[in-house]
Amino acid sequence: MTDTPPPGRERWVLLLLAAVQFTHMMDFMIVMPLGPEFMRLFGISAAGFGVLVSAYTLASAVMGLFGGLWLDRFDRKRTLLALYAGFIAATLMCGAADGYLGLLAARTVAGACAGLMSAVIQAIIGDLIPVERRGRAIGTVMASYGLSAVAGVPSGLWLASLWGWRSPFWAIGALAAGAWLGLLVLLPAIDRHLTSTREASGATVPASLWTPQLAMGWVLTFAVVFSGFLLIPYLSPFMVGNLGLRMSDLSWIYLCGGAASLLSARGIGRLVDRHGPARVLGALLIGTTVPYLVFSHLSASPLPVVAGVFVLFMGLTSGRVIPTVALVASRVPPALRGRYLAVNMAASDGASGLGAWVSGLLISVAPGGALVGFGLVGWIAVGVTGCALFILWTLTRRAVALTAAPA
Repeated sequence: MTDTPPPGRERWVLLLLAAVQFTHMMDFMIVMPLGPEFMRLFGISAAGFGVLVSAYTLASAVMGLFGGLWLDRFDRKRTLLALYAGFIAATLMCGAADGYLGLLAARTVAGACAGLMSAVIQAIIGDLIPVERRGRAIGTVMASYGLSAVAGVPSGLWLASLWGWRSPFWAIGALAAGAWLGLLVLLPAIDRHLTSTREASGATVPASLWTPQLAMGWVLTFAVVFSGFLLIPYLSPFMVGNLGLRMSDLSWIYLCGGAASLLSARGIGRLVDRHGPARVLGALLIGTTVPYLVFSHLSASPLPVVAGVFVLFMGLTSGRVIPTVALVASRVPPALRGRYLAVNMAASDGASGLGAWVSGLLISVAPGGALVGFGLVGWIAVGVTGCALFILWTLTRRAVALTAAPA
């Protein structure tokens, strides 16, 4: 049986996992600021672009459901290496795509690998990191979201401006290949969960995985992600078409938003360790209603005003992932953690894909390029956030009741 990494090596393991998440998030995020370019080059509508975004996440959701059947049955290192190799191949396929349909197919394959990758990473953190440090560990790995926006997205847009939209995908594939080699050499085998998995019979594992109490965690994740992705995929077309920004301004806007996400991730992780994930998530859900309404109803404004609202939007929205993951990961034993988190990633990816698709149905593009209906989508996002708060309250109340119940 393989030991967990010593304290001095724990940081290197987290940095490797963050590198995987960085390439995954950069691959996902780079499509959104390129939205106006894709709509122009491929002659697609806002709904067609929504399909391009949602194909990635919906494929991830479907694979997450399949992963719920087998993900805990193998060494987590080998599983992550296999999925990451598939992701790298699919990303290179994106760069080689010859049109909209080819790109759509490649994005689907990349998404199918990426969701399970994230579930394995979360399971590794749950297996290796004690609960008292888990919030900071998740914050370290999830800081890759902000780093991908600070360094990845602006660099990708710069490459696209020099050598076309294909070049960011080639660069991501090269970076991911380097991270894959780092995992192969430095990540230890992670197989302690196999002992408890073997002790559980095939009949009891699925039953314990699909209890109503655990399923509430998936519903919470769905609501948290769905509310954000009603707006996120269309932020760049809205800023260009409605707020009067230039494509060159988007690099600076995403740089500011990514910096906010990067700086907030570690701080939110510490707050989770100090106050618990439920309280921090509740505060973040309430806090995000303000930028959702302000941004979706913003009129043409100076660049600093748009950047300020965007920073608030991204810093709070990206931070909600940290307490959500910490909350749901702490609810399951190691023998079920990988499969539970695979289904949880399916809920997350399904929510993001459906959010982009639903928004595409509600939003239309005016002849001048402005988005019509974005304000309505902002109100819907706030309403879904309220539903997430109610689910969180219900989940917390049930957990307290179970703790207080006599043995």
